[in-house]
Amino acid sequence: HTSIIVHKDEFFYGSGGISSCAPGGTLLGPPDSVVDLGNTEVTEEIFLEYLSSLGESMFRGESYNLFEHNCNTFSNEVAQFLTGRKIPSYITDLPAEVLATPFGQALRPLLDSIQIQPPGGNTFSRHNGQC
Repeated sequence: HTSIIVHKDEFFYGSGGISSCAPGGTLLGPPDSVVDLGNTEVTEEIFLEYLSSLGESMFRGESYNLFEHNCNTFSNEVAQFLTGRKIPSYITDLPAEVLATPFGQALRPLLDSIQIQPPGGNTFSRHNGQC
């Protein structure tokens, strides 16, 4: 699981779409590690408009795929918008590394059917004011 913390909230993507919570507020708890990608000049208002646009296009819940369009894809996209920097490749490359193994290939049909949404967040919607 990866997410982006910006403007005092944590934003993440799963099979329920884009969600938000207080930092470390999902049932997954505090992160195992934090990668500081720097600061942003993007205002909260512009960021929330951008996020709303993503939620209506590239990051709808039904677009989620554990291996090819997941929380890492979202975190990477948002990090580049906010800071111009990508998240580390050891994170974004992990699904491909798993699929490159015989075990990953054997499990893929089962894993493709799994819908992942870390519990404890609020579904993001610019219209209902949750963020």
